[in-house]
Amino acid sequence: MPRDDGRVLQRGLVIAVCVLIATLEGYDVQAFGVAAPHLAPELGLNPSQVGWAGSMANFGLVLGALAGGWAADRWGRKPVLLASVLAFGVFSLATAFAHGIEPLLLARFLTGLGFGGVMPNLIALAAEIAPPGRRAAITSAMFCGMPAGGAAVSLLARLAGDHADWRVLFLIGGGLPILIAPLIARVLPETRPEPTPDIDRSLARALFADGRLGPTLLLWGASFLTLVMLHLLLNWLPILVAAKGHSASDGAAASLVFNLMGVIGALALGVAADRAGVRRTMLVSYLALGAAMWSIGIATGLGVILTTAAAAGFMLIGSLFVLYGLAPGLYPPQVRSAAAGASVAAGRIGSILGPLVAGQLRQAGWSAGHVLGAMVPVALVAGAAIVTLTYLARLREGDAA
Repeated sequence: MPRDDGRVLQRGLVIAVCVLIATLEGYDVQAFGVAAPHLAPELGLNPSQVGWAGSMANFGLVLGALAGGWAADRWGRKPVLLASVLAFGVFSLATAFAHGIEPLLLARFLTGLGFGGVMPNLIALAAEIAPPGRRAAITSAMFCGMPAGGAAVSLLARLAGDHADWRVLFLIGGGLPILIAPLIARVLPETRPEPTPDIDRSLARALFADGRLGPTLLLWGASFLTLVMLHLLLNWLPILVAAKGHSASDGAAASLVFNLMGVIGALALGVAADRAGVRRTMLVSYLALGAAMWSIGIATGLGVILTTAAAAGFMLIGSLFVLYGLAPGLYPPQVRSAAAGASVAAGRIGSILGPLVAGQLRQAGWSAGHVLGAMVPVALVAGAAIVTLTYLARLREGDAA
């Protein structure tokens, strides 16, 4: 086989394994929300305890992203990624065997640590294996597995019916990551950069010095606002659809099309960003996202709700994964995973706050339409941050040249 063909095949295998990892993570991330209606009464949990259990994985993910990125820059992407996949597999299994609130909280927190360790390393791997001009497309292709996994667990639960054992969802979600561990060990390359002295101090410099303060803060801000919107919809879209007078099944259908169109959006916007430029693509995407949020808010008919939910998933999930692809190019290779981890952590704070914001607004008497309408300015500010970020990054490249 010619050398170039061998490289293309190897790259394709790596991307396929990373998509599989992202799919299993997406499955496990959303498994708790799908299982909660059955899990809560069996374990005797009140709504507050369910909320805390749902948030614990995100708390763990923030810490895992920081620690996983830091560790990968010292010991290599592959061993840290492999350990993280095994961690979220093992502790997803532990979730299935939790018999009270304390074991459940601990299992979800430790599962989140594994989730967090995976994400910055997938981002760094995408940057390091992507050929010139294909970074956004490859990053988006890797991460499109996450909404696919979320759709899979929703569909599985829907097919299983109301009397299915919720523990089966976690047994599947925990067992599969452990089973693919040998594949990860065999296929993924080791892409650890050459060590540099004083790497601890260089991380802060890489993030904030040499003209990177503004781009870093803009990247973090855009990630934060985008994750606020995403997790508000992941957690509340079915409830908000039901609040408009539709059935719980209709709400689940809205969540399903949101995730499925997110897969298509990830692929389409990744290609568009590489061909038309990130700035132009993200400007159009976030403007369209704001329009989709407003449209869901005012829609009453189920057909319009499903259509606009699909559009929101396309724009929101696709834009997030293009945003992930921006992070590695801003920073030196020696701290790429740690810098990506910092960006993921900043965004995941938004994932914690998004559902809480929706809950507080609903508690204050806001209608479903008003809650969704409140996300329109959030989308516009996030889009403006990304457009400004790409402008500053281009100025820095011009200065460097």
